[in-house]
Amino acid sequence: MKDFATSDDPRVQAQLDRLARLSLPQGRLGLDTIRELLRRLGDPQKRLPPTFHVAGTNGKGSTCAYLRAMLEAHGLKAHVAIKPHLVRYNERIRIAGELISDELLAELLKEVLDAGQDLDPSFFEITTAATFLAFARNPADACVIEVGLGGRFDATNVLERPACCGIATLGIDHEAFLLVPEEGTPEDPMCRIAFEKGGIARPGSPLVTQAYAEDVELEIERRAGLAGAPLHMRGRDWWAEVGEAIQYRDRHGELTLPLPALPGRHQGDNAALAVAMLRHQDYVAVSPEAMAEGIRSARWPARLQRLGAGPLTALAPGHAVWLDGGHNADAGLAIGRHFAGDRLHLVIGMLANRYPEAIIGPLEGRLLSVTAVPIEGSDSHGAEAYGEAARWSDSLEAALAALPDDGAPVLIAGSLYLAGKVLAANGEVPD
Repeated sequence: MKDFATSDDPRVQAQLDRLARLSLPQGRLGLDTIRELLRRLGDPQKRLPPTFHVAGTNGKGSTCAYLRAMLEAHGLKAHVAIKPHLVRYNERIRIAGELISDELLAELLKEVLDAGQDLDPSFFEITTAATFLAFARNPADACVIEVGLGGRFDATNVLERPACCGIATLGIDHEAFLLVPEEGTPEDPMCRIAFEKGGIARPGSPLVTQAYAEDVELEIERRAGLAGAPLHMRGRDWWAEVGEAIQYRDRHGELTLPLPALPGRHQGDNAALAVAMLRHQDYVAVSPEAMAEGIRSARWPARLQRLGAGPLTALAPGHAVWLDGGHNADAGLAIGRHFAGDRLHLVIGMLANRYPEAIIGPLEGRLLSVTAVPIEGSDSHGAEAYGEAARWSDSLEAALAALPDDGAPVLIAGSLYLAGKVLAANGEVPD
């Protein structure tokens, strides 16, 4: 599996080539390396503006998008760190509202890679250190930082006192990392996921979460209690009903907020979590009006995104072409709800370590056709993984061009790696 981009700027490409040679040393988990790397760089993580740290299986990226949009709607400058990038590595680091420039990116990556070359750091540790360095050196009113994988051992989990930590929807994902047997951790898979995500809890920092099954909530409570983090859980400390609008309430009062422009009922839940995070911290003030505007204006590419006119969609005239990078069971359920009642064509590419049933299952009985495509640069499933009726196409372009002229919607799904290639091919590079 590759997590890298190419760049037209030779200075950036030289550092991306160095990054591409890094990997997580076999068997090493922990935060010692990232802490030492940051120490050599002057501990930039200790000089950040008020920070919102967001973990979760699904919805954490969207929650970050809502936080950013709400902060900016209030006239504030926000640094934002997301994972992964879809097309350009620059997407991972947004400085005071703008994607990091190629010039600054090349300089930062070189500085961090040079500082840690004897530490055998991972791709994610270098990326995190460069992000914190960029954020510490440029003024802003707040930081929004998305956890990459898990929480407990994620490279971002060196923040000492975030303004607020948040946990979005929880589900089973990244089993090879998050469910490895370890003494002292929960045996139940979902409780283990909660244990790992709850590892972002920090002393004195509010921890705001969605609602979960009872045993999962108990694990989150335990993690918050051990950390000394004030816990604010949906259904106990704050409430949100998503219908014609978002009806939100907590100890501060009630709000009626608009539904997001982003499609899917789950986006109302993600927006509500962002609202709850803002209302349960004391560092950054955001008005209800700015929260409403942020919910309306937030954008998050490759999550139930309807593609616009471009070279790729031109190959399927008469069809609405949708894109979703989701690849696990929760993402599949959200896709299934969005297309409830529709008959559609599915073009799918999934990494070989993913489970096709997660996407195929929720769409059962509604698929007019299933076409499997490769993911360039990654091992992916063949057509046989998606059922007897699935067929293979050597490319996205060929798959779209072969669709029947029936006007039915088309969904391209299965992988964020595939989604990035789709956006690039259709000229919709995130900015």
